[in-house]
Amino acid sequence: MELVIGTKKWSSWSLRPWLVLKRSGLPFTETEIPMRRDRETAAAIAAHSPSGLVPVLKDGDLMIWDSLAISEYVAEKVPSLWPADPARRAQARSAAAEMHSGFSSLRGECPMDLTAPARAVELSPATHKDIRRIVGLWSDLLKTSGGPFLAGEWSIADAFFTPVAARFRTYGVMLSDFGDAGACGEYAERLLETPEFRECEAAYQ
Repeated sequence: MELVIGTKKWSSWSLRPWLVLKRSGLPFTETEIPMRRDRETAAAIAAHSPSGLVPVLKDGDLMIWDSLAISEYVAEKVPSLWPADPARRAQARSAAAEMHSGFSSLRGECPMDLTAPARAVELSPATHKDIRRIVGLWSDLLKTSGGPFLAGEWSIADAFFTPVAARFRTYGVMLSDFGDAGACGEYAERLLETPEFRECEAAYQ
């Protein structure tokens, strides 16, 4: 399999399936296309992706061009990437799908940059609303599963929220200001300490 992605330090869409594939243990090659180079980036992506977007997973003649679809495909090969329990699996899938399609204000105001210095920023009411929802979601799932990750053991849902934890760190978001009693902050730190994420960060240092 070949995973075609954008620069992982900036592209949360690319980072998520990369984390999933790393955790899966399946062999794959990685083609990272440098981003933020305008026409050069667009042309490089177009050579791999009919949609003009990354990530793209190639497996023989098969091409998959969406981060959640890529993750689901990998989970067909490694089912342990989702919880075995049907109810817990459904909740984890719901969490990943909500991250995949939502939280647009947080994405826009706090773009991911793994090499940016940590700093506190003024956030809009819309972004505050996104963060409150994330804290509520994390709290509920951690309480239901017992942790240490959202569905108990690490799952695709955690890959989808790892870039969120990185954003919180970069932009000085204090989860205690949003109703977190501590579990969510500890969970965010746990995501950033996984071997897969640390490998990604180390590549840009």
